[in-house]
Amino acid sequence: MVSGFKKLTAIAGNGEGAGLEFKEFLTRETHLKGERRQTLACQMNYKLLQADGKAQYIVGITDSGYLKGISRPQLDESVHVLHAIARDVGADVCGLEEYVVKGGHIGLITIKNKHSERDHILIGTAGHVDHGKSTLVGTIVSGIPDDGAGKTRLFLDVKPHEIERGLSADLSYVVYGFNERVIRLKNPLSKRERADVVQNSGKLVSFVDTVGHEPWLRTTIRGIVGPKLDYGLLVVAADDGVTHVTREHLGILLAMELPTIVALTKIDRVSERAIREVESQIHDILRIVGRVPYKLKAVDGVEKICGKVAQGLLVPIIRTSPVTLDGIEILDELFKRLPKRNMTENGDFEIYIDRVYQITGVGSVASGTIKSGTAAVGDTLYLGPAKDGAFWRVKIQSIEMHHCKVEKASAGDIVGLAIKGVKPHDIERGMVLARNKPAAVREFVGEVYILHHPTRIGRGYEPVIHIETISESVTFDPEREFMMAGESGIVRVRFKYRPYHVYTGQKFIFREGKSKGVGTILNV
Repeated sequence: MVSGFKKLTAIAGNGEGAGLEFKEFLTRETHLKGERRQTLACQMNYKLLQADGKAQYIVGITDSGYLKGISRPQLDESVHVLHAIARDVGADVCGLEEYVVKGGHIGLITIKNKHSERDHILIGTAGHVDHGKSTLVGTIVSGIPDDGAGKTRLFLDVKPHEIERGLSADLSYVVYGFNERVIRLKNPLSKRERADVVQNSGKLVSFVDTVGHEPWLRTTIRGIVGPKLDYGLLVVAADDGVTHVTREHLGILLAMELPTIVALTKIDRVSERAIREVESQIHDILRIVGRVPYKLKAVDGVEKICGKVAQGLLVPIIRTSPVTLDGIEILDELFKRLPKRNMTENGDFEIYIDRVYQITGVGSVASGTIKSGTAAVGDTLYLGPAKDGAFWRVKIQSIEMHHCKVEKASAGDIVGLAIKGVKPHDIERGMVLARNKPAAVREFVGEVYILHHPTRIGRGYEPVIHIETISESVTFDPEREFMMAGESGIVRVRFKYRPYHVYTGQKFIFREGKSKGVGTILNV
């Protein structure tokens, strides 16, 4: 609080420069009516133009710069007024810092133009069970060293059976960010802290932490195929090395055409010789699949390789330890510099639903990762298809991103959308919310590649297929009579039980027991 107060004093001491405005307090009665509202809107718009889309208001301060302080209700009302004025000029309140001075409250409110969008990259983890995926991510987002027994894993695995068994059983989501510095979570379990990170970061990094236990491969595939990931983070434990699950998860990442980063973790547990042996194993499996391994040993080596990593040409291998914090600074620098890959913000809004909730006082909430376009509170969308292929018209009541309420969300954001016009039991994973009415598809033609199958695949083969968040039984009708492992071919695919919204170009994975393959939709 003291350092923050010094910062506030320094800002106030510089006077009302570009993008900075002083206000003692604002009220609905006075400032949200008639000419006064128009004046404030013009003033805010001018400040945003002056400062390249970012303005800051200090509330609780006199025009001369004296830090006076106001009551908490006055501060809350002032923030409400600034929210309303920001909406008038196409901006958002994206940050609030609060300070107490001589018993009074002072607020530093940051407002950003909606057109000056920040980067938000999504990273999906993969790797064998007990190789330390959740522990590594917990340390990255918090900066807290692990105790060697999975202390920081508890920031992600919060269900009782996950804590008791020490195994992740479902997808977990967590976020951290960057401005001039790294913005970590002092308490990653705090919803308020996650919301603050979303509000105050110039760049966001969201992690989708998947499951390494082999029987839950379906959940892992959902975490990699469903969200609109930008990069994959493959975690390999130095005390175990490359396993068949490591190879399988790497295959899934590459099938989805995701640039991949390898974190060689738990290096504090083994000798230098053992580390080199595992690095050699990683090099071998990467070369087999046509990727170039690159040992990234220092922060100053990050900038020169970022472009090649984003293109999928290089796979950086970074030695890490959540216990000693080795490699964490390198990962920070890499995530800070890696560009957003999936830039489809200008397309029509579309999101595949991954989870459904019913929240008291809110109603039906559908969550997932936005594939394309933007959506705002109040927008009307299509939801479906239902089992008969129908779509409902629904309205967005509110939007949350990592527990932070926002007025608008864009492609790549992981969001929860509170929607009106449908009951929770009518919403299912695999449905879409879209700006324009989508097509309900029962059959499509795809090109498939058989990765593994003990015998042959023919007409009537019934695997489970994963497309976006869709996970459904299908029947295959190949052009050829039979297909074997290592072969590719054209297949007509039919959903067994209901239609879904799919379209040309989408990647998919199919599995049945230990049989697996990948494909691309050619025609619907």
